[in-house]
Amino acid sequence: MGWFTRRPLVALALLAASGAQAQAAAGRPAIVEASVAGLQQAMASGRATAQSLTHASLARIRRLDRGGAGLHAVIELNPDAPAIAAALDRERRAGHLRGPLHGIPVLIKDNIDTGDRMLTTAGSLALAGAPAPRDAFVVQRLRAAGAVIIGKTNLSEWANFRSSKSTSGWSARGGQTRNPYGPGRNPCGSSSGTGAAIAASFAVVGLGTETDGSIMCPSSVAGLVGIKPTVGLVSRAGIIPIAHSQDSAGPMARGVADAAAVLSAIAGVDPQDPATLPAEGHVAADYTAFLTPGGLRGTRIGVARKKVTGYNPHTDALFEQALADLRRLGAELVDPADFGSLGEYDDDELEVLLYEFKAGLNSYLARRGGVAVRSLDDVIAFNRAHAPRELRWFGQDLLFKAQARGPLTDAAYARAAETARRLARAGIDDVLARHRLDAIVAPTGGPAWLTDLVNGDAYQGSSSSPAAVAGYPSITVTMGAAHGLPVGISFVGTAWSEGKLLQLAWSYEQGTRHRRAPPARVLPRR
Repeated sequence: MGWFTRRPLVALALLAASGAQAQAAAGRPAIVEASVAGLQQAMASGRATAQSLTHASLARIRRLDRGGAGLHAVIELNPDAPAIAAALDRERRAGHLRGPLHGIPVLIKDNIDTGDRMLTTAGSLALAGAPAPRDAFVVQRLRAAGAVIIGKTNLSEWANFRSSKSTSGWSARGGQTRNPYGPGRNPCGSSSGTGAAIAASFAVVGLGTETDGSIMCPSSVAGLVGIKPTVGLVSRAGIIPIAHSQDSAGPMARGVADAAAVLSAIAGVDPQDPATLPAEGHVAADYTAFLTPGGLRGTRIGVARKKVTGYNPHTDALFEQALADLRRLGAELVDPADFGSLGEYDDDELEVLLYEFKAGLNSYLARRGGVAVRSLDDVIAFNRAHAPRELRWFGQDLLFKAQARGPLTDAAYARAAETARRLARAGIDDVLARHRLDAIVAPTGGPAWLTDLVNGDAYQGSSSSPAAVAGYPSITVTMGAAHGLPVGISFVGTAWSEGKLLQLAWSYEQGTRHRRAPPARVLPRR
């Protein structure tokens, strides 16, 4: 994959190595706050192996994730992980390295199929039968890159598309995931478990999925970097769907370089997902090559304010400091440069999701086999039959609404899909062109709210919808914390602009270094 010969910043690797040495001196497991580059150096020098890293990850999960005080971020561990790590160590000793993820422990969201002994359930008891028959495309790519998939993470059940009154991070199978940055704080969703787990150093990197906000928000409140790619850059084949027009899988990591390494592994054309066919010619072989010094100098960054600020004073204050930091690092700001038509396509977006969820889930379940349900209607009936466990805290009104929708040939669906996509894309592309911008920035969201299973999420605001509905990329990076609770800034661009966004996000990250590990009072660093 060329990573070892074209790594753009030796200094970054040296910093990572020194951090790993400091951990070892302090008696902490090498996995805690470790980076991909640092762990590759540790394995190359013989100070670590894939087996030792896998053991450290699994032991940390067993110690800190389970029980009444645990995070409940991991829904299932991979019983084959130690054997996979041992095989990868043998390959390393034989001189065969697959790339930067060789031997790196990874966690993936429990709506991504694995053709092994782990289940794939989207957090629902309805799918807790036989495992999926084969790996999702992104899992195939991770395995080929040498990653050790050590388990699956909890999520908002059905990727938070079951109830309009849901609590993020809760599923019937996995319970309630906790945010490692504060007792009782919510991890956001729907990639809740991946966010909490990677923030807690249960693995080095993770995979989430997003339809609208489900990578960005959990990454923001967990102090992580999250990449929501252009729809089509990463295959969705083998991922339990919500909406084919918006769904995407993406990396969640503690640093931009690690997220870029994961994106390099999973991006690519997949004949099983027609949405990836336009990606031909747009997939970079190595996304870490975009991480160059001074990447913000001479760039023009638009500042979105309308409808994406003003909902939380702590977020607003951090955003103003982030803007000052962008100027300090050499960017020219165009302020304001608001997203066009934001708020005008919300109803159309929901209509599209309802139609596409029914069609996509019915198609997925028809192929799945070995589970108790074969259709959305079956899922609704299953939940009713198992109400004490499935419907304990909130209902399934979104499932009812989706089941009431017709086929994708309905004129109502076609109108909503065309309107939402047109307005969202123009709302980004026109602003970029008018102001000659490289990207648009906005606060990703507010600090984590308190989990309330009775009343549901106390959601305040976000900036995820423009890129989500347009199918365009966005990256969130920590811009600071409000009373210890992380908050992110989003970099948004046009289709296939992941390389440019990574350049900007990495330069901002390196120039500010806001990420902090979860506090010891919540998550012991041992």
